[in-house]
Amino acid sequence: MIKYLFLLLICLSSCQHPPKEEAIIRVLVPRGPSVIALTEWLDNPLVIGNKKIRLEIFDTPDRIQASLIRQEADMAVLPMINAANLYNKKVKVKLMGCPIWGTLFLLEREVVRNPELFLFGDGTTPDILTRHYLNLNGLNYPFNYTFDTASGIAQGILAGKVDRAVLSEPFVSIVLGKDSTIRIKADLNHPANDTIGFAQTAILLAPSLESYRDKINSALVEACRKVSLNPQWAIQSLEEHQIFNKAILTPESVKRCEIFYKNAREAETAIWSFLRLIEQYEPKAIGEKLPDEGFIS
Repeated sequence: MIKYLFLLLICLSSCQHPPKEEAIIRVLVPRGPSVIALTEWLDNPLVIGNKKIRLEIFDTPDRIQASLIRQEADMAVLPMINAANLYNKKVKVKLMGCPIWGTLFLLEREVVRNPELFLFGDGTTPDILTRHYLNLNGLNYPFNYTFDTASGIAQGILAGKVDRAVLSEPFVSIVLGKDSTIRIKADLNHPANDTIGFAQTAILLAPSLESYRDKINSALVEACRKVSLNPQWAIQSLEEHQIFNKAILTPESVKRCEIFYKNAREAETAIWSFLRLIEQYEPKAIGEKLPDEGFIS
């Protein structure tokens, strides 16, 4: 009898398997306009090849880049200059397209006591587009890189220590909402007033998902369109998912992000124009050279 019970226990234990982990597609996104564009995927995750998309939010692009280099991500959103740099370093990623065409603004106090222009990210997109705008308009402000982040600059403005600065959303809205003496002096995304904007943001795809490109492109068009048509819904969803604290975003701030999706082919002219501008001002930001034509698959 004991022998039979022993055999039964062995049989039962061999039939018990640990629960399988859910198959997912990891999409890495920086906290900011990029995650606003993909709000739909927080509420209704896209399913690709029987795998559900999961957004993972990061405060800086550094960890996203590291994951791409280690081939630990299926999709990612990064500044376009980072995407070009990774491509030039032979990291295996494919450019999908661009969902964000705005976000950078020059802010100024009504009465400027300190003429310095505060910037974050020396040699990055905000820095380069600021220099471009100033050159086009014959302006020569002394630069100050004391603050390492946009958050630090925003705090400096609200503390009365900064009178002139470049910021992106959502920090533009935070500052405008809390200090009535601050105004938007210039839109750095449209220095010539007649352009579509700069293709500053890239959505990257792992080669393993290349066969789903058309489906993902269509889903990105719809996701961005829904945000543009209903910014209040996006704000509520992002607050419920605790991506942003309440009252940080407004419909105006979502509008300023200029969210609409163009795939790599549709945005090709804008992408090359932007990267040539980067090469002109800061070639090391994209790996000392323009990517070859394979960058736009």
